Amino acid sequence: MATSPPSEDGSKATNWFTRRLSSKTSKASRSSSPIRLTTVTNPNFVSFSDIIRPRRPTEHQSRVPAPTMDESLVDIAVNASSDVSSLADKSRGTIDFFHTPPTTMPTVRGSHYEDWSTIDWLSDQARDRLRHQIITQQKKESAWKRFLALHDALSGWFCVLLIAVNIGIIAAIVDIGAIWLANIKTGICLPAFYLSREQCCWTASNQTYDKYQHVLCDNWYTWANLIRIDNGTTTEYIVDYIAYVFFGLIFATLCAILVKTFAPYACGSGVPEVKTILSGFIIRGYLGVWTLLIKSLGMVLGTSANLLLGKEGPFVHSSCCCGNIFARLFPKYGQNEAKKREILSAAAAAGVSVAFGAPIGGVLFSLEEVSYYFPLKTLWRSFFCAMIASLIVKILSPFENQHLGLFYVGNRYRWFYFEMVPFFLLGVLGGLFGALFIKLNLAWCRIRKKTRLGRYPVLEVILVALVTLLVSYPNPFTRMSMSDLIRRLISSCETEDESLLCNYQRNTTSAYEKNESAKPLYGVWLSVGLLCSALVTQTSLFILTFGIKVPCGLFIPSMTLGAITGRIVGILFETLVYYQPNFFLFAAECSTAGEQCVVPGFYAVIGACAFLGGVTRMTVSLVVIMVELTGGLSYSVPLMCAALVSKFVGDALVGQGIYDAHIQLNNYPYLDVKAEFVDQTTAVTVLETKQDKNELIMLPRDSLTVGELINIIHTYKYNGYPVVSSREEASIIGFVLRRDLQLVLEQRAVINVQSSLNTQISFSRITHQSNSIHIYRLLNRSPATITLDTPTTTIIDMCRKLGAQTILVTNEKGHLAGILTKKDIIAYNLNEQYGQENNHVPSQDAAAATRLEILKQILSRRSLYDPAFGDSWSDSFRKRNLFDPAYSDWSNSFKRSNQQAQQ
Repeated sequence: MATSPPSEDGSKATNWFTRRLSSKTSKASRSSSPIRLTTVTNPNFVSFSDIIRPRRPTEHQSRVPAPTMDESLVDIAVNASSDVSSLADKSRGTIDFFHTPPTTMPTVRGSHYEDWSTIDWLSDQARDRLRHQIITQQKKESAWKRFLALHDALSGWFCVLLIAVNIGIIAAIVDIGAIWLANIKTGICLPAFYLSREQCCWTASNQTYDKYQHVLCDNWYTWANLIRIDNGTTTEYIVDYIAYVFFGLIFATLCAILVKTFAPYACGSGVPEVKTILSGFIIRGYLGVWTLLIKSLGMVLGTSANLLLGKEGPFVHSSCCCGNIFARLFPKYGQNEAKKREILSAAAAAGVSVAFGAPIGGVLFSLEEVSYYFPLKTLWRSFFCAMIASLIVKILSPFENQHLGLFYVGNRYRWFYFEMVPFFLLGVLGGLFGALFIKLNLAWCRIRKKTRLGRYPVLEVILVALVTLLVSYPNPFTRMSMSDLIRRLISSCETEDESLLCNYQRNTTSAYEKNESAKPLYGVWLSVGLLCSALVTQTSLFILTFGIKVPCGLFIPSMTLGAITGRIVGILFETLVYYQPNFFLFAAECSTAGEQCVVPGFYAVIGACAFLGGVTRMTVSLVVIMVELTGGLSYSVPLMCAALVSKFVGDALVGQGIYDAHIQLNNYPYLDVKAEFVDQTTAVTVLETKQDKNELIMLPRDSLTVGELINIIHTYKYNGYPVVSSREEASIIGFVLRRDLQLVLEQRAVINVQSSLNTQISFSRITHQSNSIHIYRLLNRSPATITLDTPTTTIIDMCRKLGAQTILVTNEKGHLAGILTKKDIIAYNLNEQYGQENNHVPSQDAAAATRLEILKQILSRRSLYDPAFGDSWSDSFRKRNLFDPAYSDWSNSFKRSNQQAQQ
C-alpha cells in the first residue's frame, strides 16, 4: 500500500528546517529578492545538507567534515518560481547540469554510487549513448571539435596502452625482484650482490650443475661458504638450512606487516573481488594506488619466501588497479562505471598475459572467468592490451629466454593414442584434487574466522612460513622455487643427465637402453619417493596457505602439484611399457617411436593442466594458456581431454570453482552469469520471501510538496523512488533516483522562505501551476517493469543480461505492487539453494547454511534499494580491521550501524 512519510520523523525534519531557516535568514527575509543559501560556515546561510542531515555544533567549527553525497557544499538558490524544465532528459542518463541546452556536453560530479552498491548498467549505457550523440553533433562545428571527437574515440585505446605499459613494467620488476630475493635465501654473488644466481654465473668460465640442475660457479657463494665451511659437511648443511629459514621468515613477516598496515585490500588472490566488481558492484579502495603498490611488493616478498602461492591472481588484481587508476584520466571511462568495466576486463587479460607470457590465453581468461559484460570492442582492446603487456615484459626481462612461454618445451614430445588412458586418469585425479582442495580450504578459512588465529594475521603468516620453510628444505624438489620445479618436471632426460629424475640406470639415460650391469629404472625410484613426499606436504601447505593475509595466487601451486602427479604417473606408465613391451598396443605404437615411447615430462604437462582445471574449472582459456606456456600446439588434444574430464569430475563433486566458492564464503553479492537456474516460481513468490516488509514508498506525479520530498529523502534512504499517477491509483509513470533529487535540491534550489515547504513538485510534462517545481526530465519513463506472474528465471535474466538494478512489479491492473532489486534476487537464490534443500545439505555445509541466514538478513533488510546499507556498511568496512573475524560477517557491521543509529 502506498503511504505518506511518517508524520513523526517528517515533522522533526520539517520543524528543524523551519527553525533553522527562520533563525539564519531573518535579515534576508526582509528583502523581496530571491535568497541564496550557501554553506553552513556562513551564519546567514543554510545548505541542503543541513536540511536532511543536521549537524551538531562542535568546539571547533572550522573542522568541517569531508563532504559526502548528503553533505555536499553546493550552493542552494531559493526561488519558488524556478523552472527546471530545461534540464537535459534524465531518462536518457544521469546528467549534472541545469538550464542548459541538451546539446551541451554532460558532466558528472565525481562518482555518484555509494560504496558496495550496484551500478545501473542501463542508465550508464544510456548516458554514454547520449554523450556520443552530442559529440557526433558537435564535431561538425569546427576542426577543434573534430579533434576532440577523435580523441574521444581513441581514448579507450590510449587507456589500455597505458595499462599495458605499466603492468608490463611492474611485472618485470616483480619477476626480477622475486628471483633475486629467492636466491638470497641460499647465497649471494660476491662480485655483484644485486645479481641473481643465474646472472652471477653468466660470465663465469667454470659453470657446472649439481644433480638438481642448479648452476654452480666460483662467483656464487653459499652462506656456509662465506664463513669458510667446507662443502659437503654436516655443518654446511645446518648453516645453509638456518639461513634459508631465517631469510624466508623475514620476507614473509615483512609482507604480512605491509599488507596489514598500508593496504588490507592487497591480501588474497583478488580474482573473486575483481569478478564481483566486474559484475557491477562498487568496492571503494579495492583498486586504489596503495593497493597496487603493496600488492606488487607483496608478490615479491611472498614468492621469495617460498610460500605455496603464485603471482597470477595478484597480477590480475594489480592490472585492474592500473585500469581503475588510468581510467580516471579519461572522463569517458572514469565518470561512467559501466564503461569503466570494459577497461577493467581488458586489464584482467593483461594480468594473465604478464604472469604466464600467454596473451591469447589472458584474453580468453578475462572472457571466460572474470568478465560479466564483454562486448566485441572490449575483445579487441583486451587483445591489444595483452599483446603490449607481454611485449614489455619480454623487452625488460634480463634473462636469456628466446621464448615467450614460461615453461617452453616445444613440440619435442610425441604422444600415442593408447596414452589417452593415462591422460584421462590424470583428468580424473585433477577433478578429485580440485574438489578436495576447495572443500578443505573453505573449511580452514571458516576455522580461521571463528578462532583466535584469525585475529592475528601476521602471526598466522609467520607460522605458515615457518612450517613451510622447515618442511621444504630437506626435500630438494620443494627447496627450489615452484617455477623451477615445474621446468624440471616437464623436461625430458637428455644424454648424460645425472639428475635424480633421469637416473634410470647406471651410465644410461633411458629405460629402453639395455644394460645388464644395472637394474632397470635404477635410481628413479628415489626421485619417485621424493616426489610423493613433496606431493603430500605441498598439498597440505597449499590448503593452509591460500587465504592468508598476503598476496597469494593459486595457478602456479596447482600446476606444481599437477606436474608432480603427472611425472609420477608418467614414470609408472613408462615402467609398465618397459616390462610389457609385447603388449599389442605398446608393440604396435612403440616399435615406430624409436628409442623412447613414453615421456614422463609430457605427463607432467597434462597433470598441471588437469589440476589447475580441477581447482578453477576453466576449460578453453586453460588449454590455450597451457599451449602458450609450453609452445606445443600438438598437445592441444590431450590438454583438452584433461581439462574437460577434470571439470566434469570437479563439478560432480563440488558444483563451483575456487573463485566462486570464495565469493560465497565472503558473502559477496554476486549473481553468476554462467549459473543455470531451474525455478518454477514467479515474482510474487520472490516478493513474499523478502524479509524487507517496509512500506512501499512512491511519489505522486503532481501532489507532492518540497517538505514531503525532503522528509522522504531523509527518512527512506532508498536507491530511488517510483513515480505514480496518484497515491490511490498507483499507475507507474516512471522511476527517479534519490541521488538526482539530491542534486537538484543541492545545486538548483527551489525553496522560498515563506512557502518553501509547501511548494509543489511536478513530474508531469506540462504543468498548470505557475509556482511549481518542474522536474519531469529527472524521470526515467521506461523503468524495468514486470508483472506478478513473471517467472523468476526471467527476472534473473533481466538482472544478469540487461543489468537491471531495480525492477518494478505491477499487478493485473497495472498498478505498482512491489519493488525487486538485484540483491533481493541474490538472497532468494541463496534461499532456494540452502533453504529448501536444507535437509539434503551435508553436515559439513552447516556453516554455509548459517552464512545464508546472515546474508538473507543483510540483503533483505539492507538491500540495494536502501542506500543506507551503503552508508553504514561501507564506512565500517573501509575503517575496520579486515583481519579480525569479528568483522568478517556483514551482520556485525549491521548491528553496529543499528546501535549507532539508536545512540
